[in-house]
Amino acid sequence: MRRRNFIKVLLVPAIAWPFTALAQRPKKPVIGLLCSTSAEAYASRIASIRRGLNETGFVEGQNLTIEYRWADGQYDRLPALVADLVRSRVDVILAVTTPAAVAAKGATTTVPIVFEVGADPIKLGLVSSLSQPGGNLTGVSLLNVELAAKRLELLHEIVPTTKIFGLLINPTSANAATLSKDVKAAAEKLGIQLHVQHATTEADFEPVFASLRELGARALVIGTDPLFNAGSERLAALALRYVMPTIYQYRAFAAAGGLMSYGGSSTEPFRQAGIYAGRILKGEKPHELAIQQSTKVELIVNLTTARTLGIRLPTSLIGRADEVVE
Repeated sequence: MRRRNFIKVLLVPAIAWPFTALAQRPKKPVIGLLCSTSAEAYASRIASIRRGLNETGFVEGQNLTIEYRWADGQYDRLPALVADLVRSRVDVILAVTTPAAVAAKGATTTVPIVFEVGADPIKLGLVSSLSQPGGNLTGVSLLNVELAAKRLELLHEIVPTTKIFGLLINPTSANAATLSKDVKAAAEKLGIQLHVQHATTEADFEPVFASLRELGARALVIGTDPLFNAGSERLAALALRYVMPTIYQYRAFAAAGGLMSYGGSSTEPFRQAGIYAGRILKGEKPHELAIQQSTKVELIVNLTTARTLGIRLPTSLIGRADEVVE
């Protein structure tokens, strides 16, 4: 063999080896995370999703990539955002919040979808059965919309002489009609006059409180919606400024100075959604995973806010609370 040919024999395998190794390296899976709010507002919830993924062996940045799409409270952007994820050929879409889940379902029948919603997924039209979801969707639901009437009852227990209440909803939400119907029915039973107010952006919050004062409302139930989750601190501050006893669903509201919160956990359902996404990445199919229902609810009361508002909380209510903020 000539010397030149011998060198070629040695060099070709040496050059080809790195490319062969690269070709054999397993592809890093990609999750497309779709959310109707902002990264800042949902930071703790996304951390819970990552914990769930970690439990199934997936660590973002190591053996997993997550593509984030945030609507920042503009729900009309969700269809375009999820369409972009579908075009990007993500392995799983993780739809966080009800508006995101509804948009994801409308975008694809093939890409696996794991959702987290605060309402009945059957009533939302996401799945036909909790035990056998069928199709390409599965996920986690928590009790929130279903508790709206109970929130009105709890607030009425604190201010029993108040006869005019407000209800704040986001009319663009898929839950708006059900929520309004349930709270109106509860108000009628209690002999309460109810004024329904709308907010589609945080800029609407203060005009709502001003309007309720003019209407004579002296207490407020805030409806379930991701927009209000993101604006919990702002809503709590306005409730204090307008001297308006107010109840919402998550602990963050009471912790920020709101009078009360009553609703499902703000962390566990997201962890479970992360676990489901990880299981699908490992080969399980969405239709094989029954919808997880988080039924745990928490009652949080803020004693400092109650004193500021001049309200004496019933001892029985304090005794039932899961947490008392002082």
